[in-house]
Amino acid sequence: MVLFPREFKASHSLIRILRRKIFEIRIDTAFEDVIRTCAAPRGGQQGTWISEEMIAAYCTLHRLGYAHSVEVYLEDRLVGGLYGVSIGRIFYGESMFSLVSNASKIALAHLARQLERWEFGMIDCQMHTPHLTSLGAREIPRNEFISSLQELIHCNPINEWKFDTDLYT
Repeated sequence: MVLFPREFKASHSLIRILRRKIFEIRIDTAFEDVIRTCAAPRGGQQGTWISEEMIAAYCTLHRLGYAHSVEVYLEDRLVGGLYGVSIGRIFYGESMFSLVSNASKIALAHLARQLERWEFGMIDCQMHTPHLTSLGAREIPRNEFISSLQELIHCNPINEWKFDTDLYT
């Protein structure tokens, strides 16, 4: 399951929310908070794959400049976000969360728009979900994924992750 940044689909209602600018978007300012919130138990699920060892490993990747987070704030409170790993010009989405309606969509909208500007080829979503499908993600054949992967990991990386948080005006 992948999302090509240029194919991100924002509904009319999501675009209206983005343009109202009631949420503040930050990048890489609360990485550990994002991953820990993603690791928190969710309704209907037992446990999580995001163990303390995984959190430590991803925090190390973050300090090394490979793992990144997109954070969504409402009135200075972290209410949504996502994190993943960037190698070359591919972003491997790991997990996302939303404590208020649309917060994870807002994070993904900003990530997709910025990655499109940086000419990233795709976001590896890993899992097929109706939520990701509604936002434009789709399954591709394994051989197409591997071919794209081999090309994109050799592209020059973005070394300084600073987003234009005014992407939806």
